[in-house]
Amino acid sequence: MPVILVEVDRRSEDAHDLVTKLRRYWEWGRLLPRDADKRTVDLVRSRPDAIEHVDHEQRLWRRVYPPTGREGLVPLAFVFADTTEAKVANTVAVLEEAGRRYWAPCRYDSLYEKAITALDHRQAVPVVVTTLEQLTEHGADAAVWRRLGRTGEQTLTDALDNPDGHTLYRAQEARADAEDKRRRAVEREAQRPGCTRCGRRFSDERWEEITVHRTAVRAGDRSVCGLCRTVDVAREEAAEAVRLAAATPPELEQEHGQESGKLRGLFRRRG
Repeated sequence: MPVILVEVDRRSEDAHDLVTKLRRYWEWGRLLPRDADKRTVDLVRSRPDAIEHVDHEQRLWRRVYPPTGREGLVPLAFVFADTTEAKVANTVAVLEEAGRRYWAPCRYDSLYEKAITALDHRQAVPVVVTTLEQLTEHGADAAVWRRLGRTGEQTLTDALDNPDGHTLYRAQEARADAEDKRRRAVEREAQRPGCTRCGRRFSDERWEEITVHRTAVRAGDRSVCGLCRTVDVAREEAAEAVRLAAATPPELEQEHGQESGKLRGLFRRRG
């Protein structure tokens, strides 16, 4: 048997009394132990919903019961006895409606809300119902359990499992994240500049060079790609060399030539 709390009702309690019991189980599952960390206690006292961010390992119920192996608080089973199917159906309807705050999962808070259909069961009490007559006739391991929020009867294991829970969430989140990265990459490529001279798309390095302030001032013609920019730099350097050569006086060139000749003659004499 999985870890589970059991309430046997012989129709001696009103359906709303069972809702109250469910609420108390839910509240108990949110308590901290007496020796809880002071910082955690102060946080929970200052903001009641903060308990939802406290791991179950740090809560009181985990001092009493082993982990369930599933999301959520300790499961609760209502076993009805000595009653009719109609009365059971009416009671379950009240539990589902009035007790929704305590048993129902909620939506995950995700950046990919539209892509996530998984439900967050971590703060809920999983509630299953059956009758003593069904248990007597078929046994506890038969498909005699109905989980609140679902239709039909299942085995206890299947009823307590959450195929729409955290495992599905991780898979959907991963798919949505991969799709988002793919979409962003497509959008980025659509925005990548093209060279106005050769038509080639800019490399990442050239794109960054023309857009980052500290490098943009030295990027030259921002409408051309890196290769064309290299050609421009080479042309500018060649033009500068020609300009410097043209600006050098002839006598200075002759003097340089004579000095070079003297040096060559000196080296010859020494040889």
